[in-house]
Amino acid sequence: MPVPGSHQRSSDPAACRMLELAAQNALKLAYDRYDAMQPLCGYGQLGICCQNCNMGPCRINPFGDGPQTGICGASPAVIAARNLARKSAVGSAAHSDHGRGIAQMLLQTARGKTPGYRIKGPAKLRKLAEEWGIPTAGATTEQLAEKVALAALEDFGRQDGVLRFVSRAPQKVRARWEKAGVAPRGIDREIVGTLHSTNMGASNEPHHLILNCVRAGLADGWGGSMIATELSDILLGEPAPLVSEANLGVLKRDYVNILVHGHEPVLSDALVVASQSDEVLDACRDAGAQGLQLAGICCTANEVLMRHGVPIAGNLLHQEFALVTGAVEMMVVDIQCIFPALRDLAKKYHTLMVSTSPKAHFEGFQHIEFDDSRAIESAKQILLAGVANYVNRDKSKVHIPTEKSPLVAGFTTEGVFDHLGGRYRPSYRPLNNAISDGRIRGVVAVVGCNTVKIKQDEAHLALVKELLRHDVLVVQTGCSAIACGKAGLLTPEAADLYAGNGLKEVCDAVGLPPCLHMGSCVDISRILTACIEICREGGLGDDFADLPVAGAAPEWMSDKAIAIGFYVVGSGVYTVVGDPLPVMGSPVVADYLTNGIEKDFGGKFAFEKDPIQAARLIIKHIDSKREALHLSPMMFEPRPVESLGKPLVDDSARAAVG
Repeated sequence: MPVPGSHQRSSDPAACRMLELAAQNALKLAYDRYDAMQPLCGYGQLGICCQNCNMGPCRINPFGDGPQTGICGASPAVIAARNLARKSAVGSAAHSDHGRGIAQMLLQTARGKTPGYRIKGPAKLRKLAEEWGIPTAGATTEQLAEKVALAALEDFGRQDGVLRFVSRAPQKVRARWEKAGVAPRGIDREIVGTLHSTNMGASNEPHHLILNCVRAGLADGWGGSMIATELSDILLGEPAPLVSEANLGVLKRDYVNILVHGHEPVLSDALVVASQSDEVLDACRDAGAQGLQLAGICCTANEVLMRHGVPIAGNLLHQEFALVTGAVEMMVVDIQCIFPALRDLAKKYHTLMVSTSPKAHFEGFQHIEFDDSRAIESAKQILLAGVANYVNRDKSKVHIPTEKSPLVAGFTTEGVFDHLGGRYRPSYRPLNNAISDGRIRGVVAVVGCNTVKIKQDEAHLALVKELLRHDVLVVQTGCSAIACGKAGLLTPEAADLYAGNGLKEVCDAVGLPPCLHMGSCVDISRILTACIEICREGGLGDDFADLPVAGAAPEWMSDKAIAIGFYVVGSGVYTVVGDPLPVMGSPVVADYLTNGIEKDFGGKFAFEKDPIQAARLIIKHIDSKREALHLSPMMFEPRPVESLGKPLVDDSARAAVG
C-alpha cells in the first residue's frame, strides 16, 4: 500500500518503492531523521551561530532582538564568513587528501611495491612530465611515474611559489589571483592558513575571510582535485566512452550483490579485478549463487563505472534504499558521504558493512583495512567475506525494483578532442564553432549531491531538461550525473527527447549524449581543463569569465560542494546553487558572494532553489556572454516544453542547417 508522500520524497520510482517498503517495516531512513529534526536550527541555517571558542556558543538574531555581536565582539558578517571559511577548508581538505592518496599510490607502484597495480596511462604520464619540465628522454615509465608522483606530493607541502597546475590557467585568470593575493601555494598551507584565520581573535574582516575561502578552494580545484584526476588516469587508465546501467534494478536476485560506496578509486579498482577471479566466482557457485554482481553507490560508483563499466546502484540517498532491497550481501565503504545510520539499517537485514580505509572507521562496521601492497589478495579477502554471507539472505525480504536505465559514461577533456574532431583531426574547434554559430548556446556543468531537504533528483532533472531544450550542452559529475543516468539522460537518444534542434544536430553528428558524464566529484577538475581548451582554441575569449559557460549545484549538501563553488567562481565562472550558502544572516557577506566577488574574480554565486528559475538565470548569463562576444544569434527557438520526452523530428530545420 503506498505511503502518503513517498512520491514527494524522490523523483525516482525505484526509490519511492523503497521508501514505502521501509515505512511498512518501520525502518527509519534519512527522511525520517530529517522529519524528526524539525524545526531545523534557524541560526545555523543563516550561518550566524559561532562555536569557535568556549565563551559561547554565540548566536545573532537577524531581526534585531538581543545581542548583535558575539561575546568577543564578532559581527554577524564575521561569524558568517568565518564559518564559511571553515567549510571551504574542510571541503578542500577532503578532496585534496584524496589526491594525496592517489599520488602516494602512484609512487609506490612506480617503486614496485604494489604488485596488483601497473601504470595504465603511460602516454598521459609522459605528457604531464613534459608539462612539469621533467626530462623524459631515455626514462622508463616507472622512472617517470616516480618523478611525477614526487613532484605532485611536493605541491602539498610547497612553501614558495604557486602550485604546478596554476600555469594551466589563462593569463587573465592568474592575474586576478595575483592581484587578490589568492594564487594557491602549497595545498596544505592554504588549508591550514584558512583554518588559522578562523580561530577566535584571528581574522575579523569579512572580505579577508572570504578571500581565504577562495584560496582554499583554488588549492583544491587547481591542486588536490586536479592531481587526483590526472594521476588516477595515469595509474588506473584514462576513461573512454562505454555503456552501462544505473538504478537499483542492476542488483540481481540470484547473485551475490556487493556494493562499493565512497570516493577513492584504488580499492574499488582492485575489487573489480578480484571479482572476476576463478576463486571468487567458484565461491559464489559453492554458496548457491549464479555469480557476483558488483555495483556502486556515490562517487566510487562513478570511478569504476567510467573505467570498467560497473553499473551504478544509485547516488547519495540510494545508499539506504539499496539495503532495503534485502539483496545486498555486503557494502564496502572507504571515505566521504557514508551514513553512520547504515549500521542500524544493516542489522534489519543480513548486509555486512565493511570499512576499509585508515582515514575513516565506522562504529558497528567490520573493519578490513585494504592493503595496497597485496591489493588483489586483500580485495579477494573482502569479496569472499561477502560471498560467504549469501547463505544468510532472507529471500522473503528481497524486493529489487525493476527500474534501471542505460547510460554512456567515460568522457574526459582529452576524449572530447577525438569525439568532436575525429581521430585524424582532434580539436575543440567543432565545439567552439557550434557555440559561435548558434547551434549550441553554451556549456553548463551541473554537479553536486542529493539532500533530503528537497525531492531527490528533481532539481537536477528539471534544471538539466530546461537547459537542454535551450540548446545548452550539459557536462556532469558526481551524484548529479547519477541522477541523470537513472533518468535516461546520459544516452545519445536523450537528444531526441530533450535537446533543442541545434544541440540535437551536434549530438546526432558525433553520436554523443546531450549530457556528458565526466566522472566523480573530484573530477570537476576535468571541467576546468575543458574550459582551458575552449579558451586555447580561440574565438570565445581568452578568459573563463568571457566564456558562455556556467556551473550549477542544485542539490548541494557537502562542505566539498562549498570548496568546489569557490574554485569555480574564483576561476571566473558564474555558479548557481540551490539552497543558499549559510551566510544569509549577514547581508554584507551574501551581497559580496552574489555581487561584489565578480569584480575580484570574474565569477559570482547566485542562490535559487527553483530549478527552472535557476536555468533561466543561467541562460540569461550565457546570452549576455554571447552578446559581449558578438556571436551569431541562436539558429533555433527553444524546444517547446510540451514536446519534452517525445522524439523531435524537424527535417526542415535540419535541411536549413545543411
